[in-house]
Amino acid sequence: VQLQASGGGLVQAGGSLRLSCVASGRTFSTYTMGWFRQAPGKEREFVASISRNGVGTGYFDSVKGRFTISRDNVKNTVYLQINILKPEDTGVYYCAAGTGQYGPMPDDYTYWGQGTQVTVSS
Repeated sequence: VQLQASGGGLVQAGGSLRLSCVASGRTFSTYTMGWFRQAPGKEREFVASISRNGVGTGYFDSVKGRFTISRDNVKNTVYLQINILKPEDTGVYYCAAGTGQYGPMPDDYTYWGQGTQVTVSS
């Protein structure tokens, strides 16, 4: 499966963004999906994940209550709604697809998109 992320940009602290990740192919609903981010000089970190049917979700503690992951299996798309953005949310956001549990580890995912840059100014 190929993943194409979009929706990033430059936004002031307190603002919102909606990231999208479109998957190719007709088997999107068989994949668990995740969002990760990587800030300059830091390791890639888990942000959020969602089960195949969209019922189950998981979040990194620092984004709980501000980020919402969702998916549309008809449109082959997973979304990440980001509210109340903070400067520490700055980074490249990657979507990923996996065949196992919707876990928080990069190894839980097999396919990765190219990333979309989110920059939050203070």
